[in-house]
Amino acid sequence: MTTTPISTTPLTIAVLGPGGVGGLLAGLLARAGHRVICLAGEDTAAVLNRDGLHVRSGQFGEFTARVEAATELREPVDAVFVTVKETALADALDRLPPQVLGAAVVVPLLNGLDHVAALRERYPTGQVAAGTIRVEATRTAPGRIEHTSPFVVLELAGPVADLADRLRRTGLTVELREDETAMLWSKLSFLAPFALLTTRYRSEIGVVRTAHRPELLTVLDEIATVSGAAGAPADAPALLTVFDRLPGSMKSSMQRDVEAGRPTELDAIGGAVLRAAAAHGIDTPALARLVRELSEPAKQ
Repeated sequence: MTTTPISTTPLTIAVLGPGGVGGLLAGLLARAGHRVICLAGEDTAAVLNRDGLHVRSGQFGEFTARVEAATELREPVDAVFVTVKETALADALDRLPPQVLGAAVVVPLLNGLDHVAALRERYPTGQVAAGTIRVEATRTAPGRIEHTSPFVVLELAGPVADLADRLRRTGLTVELREDETAMLWSKLSFLAPFALLTTRYRSEIGVVRTAHRPELLTVLDEIATVSGAAGAPADAPALLTVFDRLPGSMKSSMQRDVEAGRPTELDAIGGAVLRAAAAHGIDTPALARLVRELSEPAKQ
């Protein structure tokens, strides 16, 4: 029996937005021997070209990786990871001209749902492969990444088996999914309760799941109902088990954005759930209240 050999030729990979998530991926890929081009603003690009990416991680250790950085993609690449926040996506895409992309697969790792359709309007539909990532990682300064969760899990949908294998060889956990809708809702069903509740109460998840447990249970029931109606059946007790196993000190990226005075992804996360609920005629009073309260400046 013969098997297809696994390619070992280094890839050229662009990372649009080398923040917490993008910086961690860029650092791991560069350390594994791939050519990595980080697309960022002038100041960040200058720091990366001079100093590289410094990653500190309990899972992957502490290391510095050399990367290239530019304010705009100027050559075809093998793959692009889009890792900016949803609030910055529209402006950031100017750094990724469609005519330069070549045959690259574009993998967005944003929160929410709407960004996939937006990218497929701008780039060839067949080259955009939806993805999700579960991780707690923060950019503490340009080129400096703190990875604090004991896991990084990527899910990818589409014909990207070779890319998934390259990612696994960096030490990442990567799963291939056939159902894109189920994959996106699986992430959102966890993220929306996590982000909305930790941000609303300005508390780590350990506090939320004890002091605000009844509300957590209600929110999980609501989002499981919406997810099921959208074609991605979810189980509220199973979601609760996930929450109960999380490190108690975990914070959501939305919570960190509020603490830092940055724009939040409230619409991409909470708004996406409410729009789906309305489309299916589902009442979600607990989720709607959280989104409403978080939209009021006094609550943030």
